[in-house]
Amino acid sequence: MTVSVALFTSDLRVHDNPVLRAAVRDADAVVPLFVRDRGIHRAGFDVPNRRAFLADCLVDLDEALRRRGGRLVVRDGDVVAAARAVAVETGARSLHVAGGVSGYATHRESGLRTALAAVGCTLHVHDAVVTAVAPGRVVPAGRDHYAVFTPYLRRWEEAGVRGTLAAPRAVRLPDGVESGPLPGRAEVAGVSPGLAGGGESAGRRLLSSWLHGPLAEYESGHDDLAGDATSRLSPHLHFGSLSAAEVINRARERGGPGADAFVRQLAWRDFHHQVLAARPDAAREDYRTRHDRWRSDADEIEAWRAGRTGYPLVDAAMRQLAYEGWMHNRGRMLVAGFLTKTLYADWRVGARHFLDLLVDGDVANNQLNWQWMAGTGTDTRPHRVLNPVVQGKRFDPHGAYVRRWVPELTELADGEIHEPWKITGSRRAAIDYPDPLVGLAEARARFERARGLD
Repeated sequence: MTVSVALFTSDLRVHDNPVLRAAVRDADAVVPLFVRDRGIHRAGFDVPNRRAFLADCLVDLDEALRRRGGRLVVRDGDVVAAARAVAVETGARSLHVAGGVSGYATHRESGLRTALAAVGCTLHVHDAVVTAVAPGRVVPAGRDHYAVFTPYLRRWEEAGVRGTLAAPRAVRLPDGVESGPLPGRAEVAGVSPGLAGGGESAGRRLLSSWLHGPLAEYESGHDDLAGDATSRLSPHLHFGSLSAAEVINRARERGGPGADAFVRQLAWRDFHHQVLAARPDAAREDYRTRHDRWRSDADEIEAWRAGRTGYPLVDAAMRQLAYEGWMHNRGRMLVAGFLTKTLYADWRVGARHFLDLLVDGDVANNQLNWQWMAGTGTDTRPHRVLNPVVQGKRFDPHGAYVRRWVPELTELADGEIHEPWKITGSRRAAIDYPDPLVGLAEARARFERARGLD
């Protein structure tokens, strides 16, 4: 009997999974393997919110495999050593895994190739599993990646997305393969109270609801903070409990301006992955340096983290992050711009805080979005500054989003809620809310001096 291994990483699903389909096609029996990798913990990515969501995903994946006659095999330790051990135990002659773009993923792939070759097992790396279009498939002449999104988008659309694969009908597990216990969400401490549930079943229900309802209004409503007219699919895309290719294919089937705008956002996701694949150092270093000499005011940074900056929209977004482990995309842009350009603090401080809390915390999208807002990344207008008061009046005109997350301001009128510092006398004294950390005009002037723009 021939045996193959399907090593699950960021593709925790049975539908539209080229890794699992290839492993099933490749041999008589398959070991669906997930390794609780100690390297992820050492690298600082094993944080409570993602650990809890991951536990949901693994339980759901195991149930889906059992319905097909198999089950998920869970091992602990170093992923390369664990995969090699399974190959030796089962006599597997092939192992299939999704390609990744982070430095950690490429290091893992290199280790797997060497370790498996030593025991007669061939490594097969599958592209367009984590992303819709594989990094490196779309490149400009004479360069290894696109540095500007718009020309990338044109080529990305021309390249096309692969077709959606059906889930395998049967997954046969070889006899005698031992597994550790599945992790459970209840085992995880420190989880955000409002964290959403994970797993492919939950993701597919959410996707169906999104496609048959809010998607149609996405183009006009995606920046409405109070309306929350976004898909909330990003955690499922991060863990691979949904396939980016399938999401795009199904959105395009629905059609319309909302679908086009939504697909464009998924193209941004692929864009960042192709940048990081070509420039892995961008996870830590400026993609385009501005020679910033960042300020490091511990009190200001802590106020930003706690949602106590004195700017209601910034504080609302930061409190949403703490409570849900997720934040509206417009909020992400605003708080990142506020930290890096209004407070002039290092983007890496903010990126680390996001990775500590975001359930969809992804190295490519998180780090490069932070750099985009800091002006050290791919933004063609690197010195733009978002005014939180203007943003509030535009995207939360009646203050509903602020009232939801900053209850101290609930009783303020719509015209007051984004500028509470203008209230005077006894009314201001009764509001348990801080004054702004810094004046916006002063902060902008400081930033422009630092960048040599004055």
